[in-house]
Amino acid sequence: MNENILSNLMQIEEDHKIKILYACEAGSRAWGYSSMESDYDVRFIYIHPIQYYLSIDAIGTGKREDIIERPIFNGLDLSGWELTKTLRLFRKSNPSLLEWLHSPIEYYQAYSTIQKMKEILPNFFSNKSCILHYLNTAKANYAKYQKGIMESNVKAILTMVRPILVANWIERFKEFPPLSFQHLVDTIISNNEFKHVVQHLMEAKITGTPFKIDHEDILLNFVLKEINRISTFAKTMEQTNQNETEILNKLFRTTLEEVWS
Repeated sequence: MNENILSNLMQIEEDHKIKILYACEAGSRAWGYSSMESDYDVRFIYIHPIQYYLSIDAIGTGKREDIIERPIFNGLDLSGWELTKTLRLFRKSNPSLLEWLHSPIEYYQAYSTIQKMKEILPNFFSNKSCILHYLNTAKANYAKYQKGIMESNVKAILTMVRPILVANWIERFKEFPPLSFQHLVDTIISNNEFKHVVQHLMEAKITGTPFKIDHEDILLNFVLKEINRISTFAKTMEQTNQNETEILNKLFRTTLEEVWS
């Protein structure tokens, strides 16, 4: 599959006249609980030639889109963000982007941009923004689950438990966590009985085996309790990231020169 992914990325470069800086896996494969049916969720960051940026119309307006997406085909889901969009989201400590940068599965990396972003991440990382993102994700998925919108109970519960564990990690360590769900479980959960329940949930997702109803109730009680607790905690937090836009402007200009000079 890796060769197929790289072939598709190179075709995207050719079709759109761009250069891809980075491509990684996002979603269940990066989190460590993919099943045989899981798609490959490939996410990438790209840059246009210099002339493309010399325009009175900003990228992201009209036909000057800042996203490239391919229809899902044969289990391959390809989507990418243009670099200026990426850096604006980086400035906001966007959790989805931070997950890309922390992905344990990298398919492609060229030039120095991504490494530089990782080096300056502490300047832009916001504990509060990220905790609120994962808290709201858990809340939204809990509401969907209660309404019976989600088809798979196992997958639905994971979409609540994982963001709660991520929020816990950020609360405890004040840094963005590794993506491995197993690592989150081992680090955050100290109660062995509850850890066993979560392990059972992950194994059910990977293998497609049935999940015990009593375990489901235990996890839902945990999620609801943590939603309430983290909601209260988040109200006491202050924003911690710094708006150092000029650093990102310089990184963008440097990337243009490095890629297209």
